[in-house]
Amino acid sequence: MTEDTIRYDIWVEEALRSVIKKTLTHVHKHGLFGDHHFYITFMTQDEGVIIPGHIRAQHPVEMTIVLQHQFDDLSVEKDHFSVSLSFGGKKELLVIPYISVVSFADPSVNFALQLKMTAIDEDDDFEGEEMDLVDFPPAMMDSLEASFVDSDEATDPQGKDKKMGEVIALDAFRKK
Repeated sequence: MTEDTIRYDIWVEEALRSVIKKTLTHVHKHGLFGDHHFYITFMTQDEGVIIPGHIRAQHPVEMTIVLQHQFDDLSVEKDHFSVSLSFGGKKELLVIPYISVVSFADPSVNFALQLKMTAIDEDDDFEGEEMDLVDFPPAMMDSLEASFVDSDEATDPQGKDKKMGEVIALDAFRKK
């Protein structure tokens, strides 16, 4: 990458990851209320990801966790978060760097982010790797699709516009 290139793609991804961090910080301080719940997909082999070996064996590339009713010990740090989840009836601690997160969604409010780890050049001073956008897991897609409305149905019975959720993908803005 040359010095005369402004890396908007990196800055936007950093901003989107800060939304995830702020959301988790809010939940840590105030709890998860209403119908809010999160689907978080992350790369299991990334540096800094700490998960038990048997879970990594089941999810060698990526994994989606759901934070809804049964999670404990949520901790939000500068560059990662950790949470205890139950796997087969046993509590396990997961440590997930924000840079490893590739998608985040809260279907209760039609909100979803899909992130793409950015390709690095020799001159870049950040970590990451190029990869294709990750598809949302089928269960999450079913939930998201059920909560989205078609453009023909975008008005309520009184004729007022309904707000619609959007999935934000940044590939259209990337230099090829």
